Amino acid sequence: MTMYRNTFCYINLKHIRNNVKKIISNIDDYKYYIGVVKADSYGHYDNKVVKAIIEGGCNYLAVATLDEALEIRKDIKDIGILCLGIIPTNYLHFCEENNIDITISNYNYLNSIKDKKLKVHLKLNTGMNRLGMNNIEEVDKCISTIKESNLTLQGIYTHMYKPDDIKTTRKQENKFEELTKNIDLSKVPMIHLGASEYSLNFQKKSYANASRLGIIMYNLVPNNLDLEDTFKVGSRVIELHELENETVGYNGSYKVKEKERIAVVPIGYADGIIRKNTGRDVFINNKRYPIVGNICMDMLFVKVDDSVKIHDRVEIIKDTNHILEIANYLDTIPYEIICLISKRVPRVYEEDD
Repeated sequence: MTMYRNTFCYINLKHIRNNVKKIISNIDDYKYYIGVVKADSYGHYDNKVVKAIIEGGCNYLAVATLDEALEIRKDIKDIGILCLGIIPTNYLHFCEENNIDITISNYNYLNSIKDKKLKVHLKLNTGMNRLGMNNIEEVDKCISTIKESNLTLQGIYTHMYKPDDIKTTRKQENKFEELTKNIDLSKVPMIHLGASEYSLNFQKKSYANASRLGIIMYNLVPNNLDLEDTFKVGSRVIELHELENETVGYNGSYKVKEKERIAVVPIGYADGIIRKNTGRDVFINNKRYPIVGNICMDMLFVKVDDSVKIHDRVEIIKDTNHILEIANYLDTIPYEIICLISKRVPRVYEEDD
């Protein structure tokens, strides 16, 4: 996609690759490192990012939807892909044809597809209460049915929903062990309990041999690994106004009393900079300036000083610290900030610092 308004999202492939290597070097006792590349690699987009993650050391992938898996398969044929979501049964022939593993979250679903030639991962519910089985009878029934079917058991997994809390996580580990006590886990190819934050915070369980790497690959969760920034959004000043005793933008919500200088920047809520961003800072020439007025679909307003000129670069999202700051300002999480940046903003893939 070409963009003729000088508004881009910059993705650093070198930093992604290096981050994955650093993470794996700190949890180097797993057999499988599953790169979670759902939601277009958390808003980073393109199979270039997926390839960088593989080059960094991930030897398996996970996605949320079948659409995402098939998009990866267009370019990358020789790596396992697990779909973490539930795929409607009438689409499962795509998984058979494209070597895509599926998630089984209950017995009825499993029983309805037992004639398929698929690799499956059983999802156990240990407290997240989103997907998965939480009673041992259903788990055992699934194992028995798989043995008598065309299906292949490729993995068993759960999700640690609060990996910074010892009590909660231990409770989940115990639940997982209770649910699998009748299974010889050493015979199951892949056992994965949590994402990289869990793997970094807790000692590896003897029966676990896989770790899922998610948003930490982009340095957006707390860590002590000296990871690098991977994501930024930039635009340019396209108009400057000298105003006094006037309003700015829709509804006249921002009122200029004394003389002010207002810059117009070509990015808006259709690009993922939602209206709640009003009031937070952007950077121009390494200096902070506030967004003012109601953000438009395609443009926004910034209160600037006399040093700002037409065509000056505007850092809408500057770096990891800025993403964390924006998330705090919007009372949300970093995931949402980067996933909001729409496909309308072209990604520029960089290999330098």
